[in-house]
Amino acid sequence: MQSPMKRVVLVTGHYWNSKRKAGFHWLADAFWHQGWEVIFVTAALSWLSVIRRDYRLAYPVFQEANQLQQMRTNFWSYVWFTPWHPANLRSQLLNRFSYGLFNLYGQLPLDSIEPLLQETDLFIFESTPALLLFERFKLLNPQAQFIYRVSDDLRLLRNHSVVLETEARVAPKFDLVSVPSQHIYHLFADLPNVQLELHGIRKDLFNQEYVNPYPASETPNVVFVGNAHFDYEFLEQASQLFPNWQFHIIGPINNLPKRKNIIAYQELPFESTIPYIKHADIALHTLAYTPGAECFTDSLKIMQYTYCKLPIVAPAYLQSSRPHISYYQPGDAGSIYQALIAAQNYDRCQISTKNIYSWDELISQWIQMMNKSSA
Repeated sequence: MQSPMKRVVLVTGHYWNSKRKAGFHWLADAFWHQGWEVIFVTAALSWLSVIRRDYRLAYPVFQEANQLQQMRTNFWSYVWFTPWHPANLRSQLLNRFSYGLFNLYGQLPLDSIEPLLQETDLFIFESTPALLLFERFKLLNPQAQFIYRVSDDLRLLRNHSVVLETEARVAPKFDLVSVPSQHIYHLFADLPNVQLELHGIRKDLFNQEYVNPYPASETPNVVFVGNAHFDYEFLEQASQLFPNWQFHIIGPINNLPKRKNIIAYQELPFESTIPYIKHADIALHTLAYTPGAECFTDSLKIMQYTYCKLPIVAPAYLQSSRPHISYYQPGDAGSIYQALIAAQNYDRCQISTKNIYSWDELISQWIQMMNKSSA
């Protein structure tokens, strides 16, 4: 007799059909490919998001709000749009007064999705204000397994104190706290349920052949892919130091220096960015510092660049043991020059990819864990 299909609910801040593809998109896809029913819940979206001009509002989130949308067979998207959600109001006084209201976020109506939660095998929460749903889901379905995949440091994202306090309270109650970087691991190192599990990548996509999108050139093509924390000063200086090099900036990075050797692409669908990474000569992980940004030492982008055997340039505060990363001191033209030259001269054949895993390999570990605990 065939066993019933298992269901996983992923609770994230991402929208399924977004151009931006984050780890939770690939986790959902990997579970679906392994025969699970997937419900992809977009949370932390409310009328406050309108005031803050949230990028997700460019998608049909109002039309889809609070209704299950079938994306493909056995794969559903659910946009949980609420009147408000816990957000940093950028005022100590307002944050203090809003605490009681924001603390009720996890009790807001879930409409058509709530009955499905009672018949779910696995819940995976991302580091978002939707952590306030954890205890409610646990009461609804105490037999399910719960994983906290800590994609980001909530302090770096400057979350409201009610979210930080909820994380501290509920993290020990998860079956697994899965962290993608050494920096975040240290934040949870006192918990017995924490595991360091680096980001996976879509090896099937990166292993394909792609047409080179760059014009023929004898000078390096340098690529940056990202959407936040961009180090503008680095690009200003690097583009002047190397006027014959081409700097390709992919992502919603506005107000770039106006130079012929800086090419801006804005945001592209994920698969469209892959040829630019695969055919680049050097990759930039040039992020401006904000408190907690040390967690980006093991970012998804680092994994993708490394899998494509690209020398990487990064600021010194992102120091790691990876030998193919060259570091610069922010604002120091001399160290920027040296880092780019070191990257240009690095032997790409020496870059190892053996410790980079696919998303399928990551979730297989989780499924194995679930099977052992239920045996």
